[in-house]
Formats: sequence, structure tokens, C-alpha cells
Amino acid sequence: MNLLLKSAKIVNAHTTDLHLKKRDILIQNGQIAKIATKIEAPKGTKTVELKNLHVSLGWFDSSVCFGEPGYEERETIKNGLRTAALSGFTDIVLNPNTHPIVDSSSDIVFLKNASREDATNLYPLGAMTMGAEGIDLAELYDMRNAGAVGFYDYKSPIMNSNLLKIALQYVQNFDGLIYSQPLDVKIAGKGVVHEGETSTKLGLKGIPAMAEEIQIVRDLFILEYTGGKLHIPTISTANAVKLIADAKKKGLDVSCSVAIHNICFTDEVLEEFDTAFKVYPPLRDKKDTKALIKGLNNGTIDYVTSDHTPLNIELKAVEFDNADYGAIGLESLFGLLHKHFDTEKCIDLLTHGKKRYGLVEPILAEGEKACLTLFDPDLEYVFEKGHVHSTSKNSMAIDETLRGKVYGIYNNHQLILN
Repeated sequence: MNLLLKSAKIVNAHTTDLHLKKRDILIQNGQIAKIATKIEAPKGTKTVELKNLHVSLGWFDSSVCFGEPGYEERETIKNGLRTAALSGFTDIVLNPNTHPIVDSSSDIVFLKNASREDATNLYPLGAMTMGAEGIDLAELYDMRNAGAVGFYDYKSPIMNSNLLKIALQYVQNFDGLIYSQPLDVKIAGKGVVHEGETSTKLGLKGIPAMAEEIQIVRDLFILEYTGGKLHIPTISTANAVKLIADAKKKGLDVSCSVAIHNICFTDEVLEEFDTAFKVYPPLRDKKDTKALIKGLNNGTIDYVTSDHTPLNIELKAVEFDNADYGAIGLESLFGLLHKHFDTEKCIDLLTHGKKRYGLVEPILAEGEKACLTLFDPDLEYVFEKGHVHSTSKNSMAIDETLRGKVYGIYNNHQLILN
């Protein structure tokens, strides 16, 4: 499809000559053919004119779950990628928590093949251990060769310290990335929310911040010993930010992420016992959210993610203690993020970081592949169920006022618009 984007304000601080300038963008055969103040549409070219149109490089989400294979009632690959595209994401990293668990090269090949024709690129993670049981290493090298961009027992901590040590040593042979969930299960016990004033008031068992922080200390000590590349997903406490900042100053090759809900909501929202807000790691207090936002501003935290986790209704419409952890977040990520950061910072957070996964960073320039997100950063609206494209509807953002509306994406020769 040949395409002409009219009067698009380009948000890309890495190209100073175009940053925040309004330009027409001509796309031919999947490439940016021309960027100019005014371009006449060549014959057979589709023209797109949208109110307050802004364009950036395509957005990247480092933690997304679907359901297929095994949990198609939660989300299929096809609809999940459509949801990602309509939410502004040209690239997503997919967690391996399907049924069966993604722990072999054939599983990786299935996911790659199932997503081959879509506008949004899918990059799968493989489980670090067989069946994500934390006992024996999975086929890491074979999965890497098949297209896995990292290895993660999704939300399951590696309790065997020696296993984590061996994994970090082993993957150095092929520049692999190991994930380690920051949770000491013995300290967390049967907790379901953040341990603090709210948990005491509500009579819910708490998960101490220490359960996250002790595991991070252990993981960083192991990383310092072994070398290698470590990613600590979805941190949630102020001290976790400090620990990782100190490790980076020491030169350790560690990255981390935070889920959008852990910077936008605190445990005070739990007073209605709404299971939409039951997530792991749990929503913490205001001191933690402030530290997480500061960590994103100063670069200690590398990624903000939707941590998109579709769950069918019977897993949420139960008593709070019995509900599953997780919330969807692709559709609302930009609007929530934009309540805490200006447009330029939001786009910086949403477009960087592919290199960590061995992926090519796109460039917004003539002659380069067109990988673009289209959006209006100024529109304010109330997020409603009708804005949810996911099959599952377990969103925290329902009835929230969001700032910024996504129009869609152009990627892989495809235009996907809301």
C-alpha cells in the first residue's frame, strides 16, 4: 500500500531537523520515500488526514501475554496483535505463559509462523526452565536459533540460585538475555496485596516490599559473579529502583521494567475489593510510585510496559483472595502514561530499547522502512469498555480519564487504524 500522511507532526528527538515539525510523509513499497512540507499524492496513493496527527517511530512493549496456544478464550494471537496495532504498538515481546509452556524451538517456530503476516511484529520469549518449573534448563540455544529474544519463567521466580548462575553463564555463548522475577516466595507467603496500611485496614494478607528486594539483591550478586545479561521485569518498590541504580553504576549488565499500573495506581484503590486491581507485583504506596516515576525519568528503569495479561471472567469474578493476578493494558498504556509524562518523554519511553533484545532500531528518515505510530497526544477522553479490543476485559483503566488517543500504526506494508 502506498500512503501519504498529511500534516503530521513528527515526534522524534533523535532527528533534530524534523523533531516537532509538521511534514507530509510519503510511503511507497513499505519505505519512507519522501518527507517534505507539502507533497502531492501520486496516482494510486491513499491519503490519510487526521485531526492533530502526530507520528513517531513504532512503539515497543516488552511484556505482553496472549493465550494461544491453550487459552484461546483469553486471547488469540491474531486478535492480540490487532489489539496491539490499534494501541500503537508495532513490536511486542510475548511472554511464554501458554499451555503448553513455550519451552522448545518448535514452540517458538509456531509463534513466529502464526504472526508472520501481521502488522505488529511478535518476538517470543522462551521459558528459562522446562515447563517453567524451575528445575531443569530448557532448550535455550535451540530456542534462540528459532527466534526467542530472551528466557523467562513468567512471574515465577528462580528459587535455585545455582540454576540462575548456570543460566547466566551458559547464554553468554550466544549473547542471550535471562529474566529473573523479583520475588522471594517464602517471604511473600500467602500475601495477595502490598503489605501496608491498606492491607491491614482491609484484612488482606500482605506481600512485603522486602520479598522483591531480597531477590533483586541475590540476583545482582549472582550477575556480578557470572557476567552475562540480566533483565528484572516489573519492579514495584522504591528500594528496588535504588538497588538497580547502584548495580548500573557498578557496570553490571542489568535492565528492568515497570508495569504502567504500578506508576498510575496505589493500593488505596483496593478499598472496593475490585479484582481488576489484583496484579503481581501488587500495587504499592505513593512513596513507591514516586520512586518508580523518578526511575523512569532518570533512566534507571529501562522500560514501561503494559504487562498485558488477558484473563477470562471466571478467573476475576470471584472473591479477591481467589482471583487470578493480572490486567490488560495495551489499549490504555499511552493515555495513562501521558498523565505522568509529557509527550516527548512518553514517545522516548515507548520507542527505545529494541537493541537490548537484539532487534534492529528503526530510523525515521527517507529511504528507511516505514515503522510508524499515529496518534493525537492532546485528546482527553474517558476510557470505556467499548475502547477495549482484547477478548478479555479485565482492565484497570475503565472510567479513567486518559490523555492522548492512538489512531493506529503503519508497519509491514499495512495501515491499521481505529
